[in-house]
Amino acid sequence: MERITIDVVSDVVCPWCYLGKARLELAIAEVQDQIGVDINWRPYRLNPDYPKEGVDQKKALAEKLGGEERVAQAHKMLTDYGREVGIAFDFEAIKIGPNTLDAHRLIHWAMIEGREKQDKVVAALFRANFEEGRNVGEHAVLLDIAEKAGLDRSVIASLLASDADRDLIVAEIKAAQEMGVNGVPFFIFDQQYAVSGAQTPDVLANALRDIAKAKAEARSGLN
Repeated sequence: MERITIDVVSDVVCPWCYLGKARLELAIAEVQDQIGVDINWRPYRLNPDYPKEGVDQKKALAEKLGGEERVAQAHKMLTDYGREVGIAFDFEAIKIGPNTLDAHRLIHWAMIEGREKQDKVVAALFRANFEEGRNVGEHAVLLDIAEKAGLDRSVIASLLASDADRDLIVAEIKAAQEMGVNGVPFFIFDQQYAVSGAQTPDVLANALRDIAKAKAEARSGLN
């Protein structure tokens, strides 16, 4: 069985990234008999200038998208897409647009303990923000998520209280941007093939099949 590593560049306050995660999982389920997939979650910040306490989400979105009507249209479309893949978007519940630097630090620390824990943290952050309207910039919320994912709450609390890995996250985002990532989600397969945007499960499944086939052919050519 071929194994493919996917680096997913995303932000936990990006609805298209949440959608992309769900669609990727459907694609992986479709090919899991032939292909093994390992996922690494990589940081990106849509709103790096937001203050630590966050902003008024409704006001900020209206300014960004050009009015409340535009926001409502975008939310309706995303809600419909979400329903297709089991996401219950609740945009009305989101009051604070958070600064996500600490959320990305938590995702990084979860990865140190393994991909399974990292995936649990990422899923919980998306759900907290988009389905429960919780502020994922708040340390109390991050600590609850960390603990439920099996991380040591007291260790994470002391890390969050420090500046640990802030520079690392910022540098990783800068490196992604220099590589050409200017929107998320952004999927990098085996560090050489890129797919941009929340593509449908069939597009992602076909990409996985094509890459696995190319790997198999390359290996048989070497033998």
